[in-house]
Amino acid sequence: IDSVKKSLDYYTTNFSPYQFRQVRLIEFPRYGSFAQSFANTIPYSESIGFIAQIDEDDPDAFNYPFDITAHEMAHQWWAHQVIGANVEGCTVMSEVLAQYSSIMVMEKEYGQEKISKYLRYELNRYLRGRSGETKYEAILLLDPNRSYLHYHKGRLVMYALQDYIGEDAINKALAKYIKAVAYQEPPYTTSLEFIEYIKEVTPDSLQYLIEDMFETITLYDNKTVSANVMELAEGKYEVEIITKTQKIRADSLGNEREIPINDWIDVGVLGEEEKLLYLKKHKINKEESIFTIIVDEKPLKAGIDPYNKLIDRKSDDNRIRVEFQ
Repeated sequence: IDSVKKSLDYYTTNFSPYQFRQVRLIEFPRYGSFAQSFANTIPYSESIGFIAQIDEDDPDAFNYPFDITAHEMAHQWWAHQVIGANVEGCTVMSEVLAQYSSIMVMEKEYGQEKISKYLRYELNRYLRGRSGETKYEAILLLDPNRSYLHYHKGRLVMYALQDYIGEDAINKALAKYIKAVAYQEPPYTTSLEFIEYIKEVTPDSLQYLIEDMFETITLYDNKTVSANVMELAEGKYEVEIITKTQKIRADSLGNEREIPINDWIDVGVLGEEEKLLYLKKHKINKEESIFTIIVDEKPLKAGIDPYNKLIDRKSDDNRIRVEFQ
């Protein structure tokens, strides 16, 4: 119920009015394990929500009933107001946008540090899915209904995109898109139409993100080589971070090649209890980079893309513990 209320608030504020007078969640027994969104009615399995035991004090615990509910609520907009044509990429307007919508509700509830654990989960599920692909990996924009693409890669790239160009910009584009295509008769909208609304709000300097995230299969190898700290006067600390970065482009059969990098990527420093001391995007255009950062509190960890917003083939070497000199 908490998730329903917060989802309704976020979606009606940012996208469009809710079209019904009520929302109904209907529990059914454990002969199936899923939830599904029909018009104002969401059948919801006992096994994926009603018997869940979530330890909210555990920093690694996922409140998946909250997330699932927010996702199914989002379908009242993405699949019930906006209906995609029955062509490749139609899942972008249903599952990808439902995943984006729900993680934004999650972020408001739990904060960025907790969301970073969700992002790593989504990243691992995407990488595992593509490694088991038996036919070919499609670009996200033309997803032929592969769950590892629209559920996991889709959530990753939409969250990263709003981080780069702004939550307000993305939501204004989505609101404009809904206004143009909601409740339409055939011919229905497509992902090619949708992406034009996103391009419209994306600055020229960040248009490369659309190509990387939606129109190609692009991956990164981001690694923090070292993070050394020197204590300064007046309680300040100087952190020197050395990173390595590679950008890879893959074809549909998994053949990979390195491509030139000229990207904006987060560099961050964290303190006690994962407190964020510094986070800023830096233009990276070479394999090895050195960053010198001054922070006001004692740092414990530092690295490149510390919250795993980009599709990194090895996500656990992005941030490391600092060493005091």
